[in-house]
Amino acid sequence: MLIETETTPNPATLKFLPGQPVMTSGTRDFATPEEAEASPLAEALFSLGDVTGVFFGYDFVSVTLVPGANWAEVKPDVIGILLDHFSGGMPLFRSGSASDIFIPEDETYEDDPADAEIVAQIKDLIETRVRPAVANDGGDIVYRGFDKGKVFLKMQGACAGCPSSSATLKQGIESLLKHYVPEVTEVRAV
Repeated sequence: MLIETETTPNPATLKFLPGQPVMTSGTRDFATPEEAEASPLAEALFSLGDVTGVFFGYDFVSVTLVPGANWAEVKPDVIGILLDHFSGGMPLFRSGSASDIFIPEDETYEDDPADAEIVAQIKDLIETRVRPAVANDGGDIVYRGFDKGKVFLKMQGACAGCPSSSATLKQGIESLLKHYVPEVTEVRAV
């Protein structure tokens, strides 16, 4: 088995591709060791000590290190953990009831029913144009709400904490949404 790696716009994050699906649907972001307890793989990656984030995408795992950590030292250990996990056919999540898995509440804004058509256009653009591009960089962007012209998005994986994320948000995503949905006046990360 070969684990490929790709750089991301975030120098603290590398994208690892095991050559097989990681998450068959959705994504999962782990920002703390406590959150990682739901996944043996995420927990093993956090146990390396320098890891501050693990993100599971469709066919990749993004790993983020503490500022100043050296990828040359940590990368072989990450690859070893990923090889053991995927070649051993180990489960991505621990078995048990859903009550055993902690998923933190995300800040969400209530959409006004009068804005349903606008929200549908925004969600479609995010799903078809933004998320695939961001996944290529090892991250994800999730819609959280629309209120008085403002679109609220949550950045995950390599996007969270990336130095170029604000430029991506303002120059890329905000420009795209404003172009296709004139009611959009601003895009904010939550």
